[in-house]
Amino acid sequence: MATLPITKRGAEKLKAELHKLKTVDRPWVIGAIAEARAQGDLSENAEYEAAKDRQGFIEGRIQEVEGKLSAAQIIDPAAVNADGKIVFGTTVELEDEDSGQVVKYQIVGEDEADLKLGLINIGSPIARALIGKEVGDTAEVQAPGGVKHYEVIAVHYI
Repeated sequence: MATLPITKRGAEKLKAELHKLKTVDRPWVIGAIAEARAQGDLSENAEYEAAKDRQGFIEGRIQEVEGKLSAAQIIDPAAVNADGKIVFGTTVELEDEDSGQVVKYQIVGEDEADLKLGLINIGSPIARALIGKEVGDTAEVQAPGGVKHYEVIAVHYI
């Protein structure tokens, strides 16, 4: 399995989810299955079927999170020294050359991405266009509304 880049914050978030799944969700669903079994005939027991479905989801998610963590390459953006170049984990400030609007993004892994929080997926078109650029460079991004040009105005490793 290939390694997956993830920030230190993203890895902690996955570890917390895994802990909750194993210590809260799994025991709860086991109790729900036991309670549904105590009601008798399982062939027409909707609570039992729902609990089994939930158990399947929880076990699948546990395996998925464990797999991601085992393949994770944890990167601490503050420890990166890329000589001003944009790399994974970098926080960048960009100016839209058409509108003059300034935006700030951090390039993160797939599981961490949240555009509302300014966290963009390393595989997104804008992140791919930014990798390797430095302050003063222009990135050309193919957006749904056409090609956009962004000037890199700041690069931070935080």
